[in-house]
Amino acid sequence: MPLSILVTLVVLGIAGIAVLTKWLGMSGPKRFQTEQDVIAAWAREFPETPVSDVTLCQSGNGALVTTALGPGLVWAMGADSTARLLSKANLTATDTGLRIDLPDYSAPHVTLTLTKAETAQWSALIGASV
Repeated sequence: MPLSILVTLVVLGIAGIAVLTKWLGMSGPKRFQTEQDVIAAWAREFPETPVSDVTLCQSGNGALVTTALGPGLVWAMGADSTARLLSKANLTATDTGLRIDLPDYSAPHVTLTLTKAETAQWSALIGASV
């Protein structure tokens, strides 16, 4: 097969995949719709630590969970999610929400968009003053 045809097929194939992904709605960032979404995301990271309570943020980009090991955070990272325990986290209020500094080199800090009321509520639930 000539190189020009092969290049055309590859370019059209990649463009087709991109268009199909966008058309099916799979290109947007992850949003948590229900508590079950959050519990499932938490269970992927901490399968042996059950969740007793979930507090979703209005934007859907994160949730605070309560576990037997203390509070935890589940947040969206692109089209996926991740979770961390907040036992040694430092909280800082920002103009748009909350910055959480974690003692973890793989996720050193998380910035969540929260309302003023959510910032106060989350700080109280985590047990930190901001």
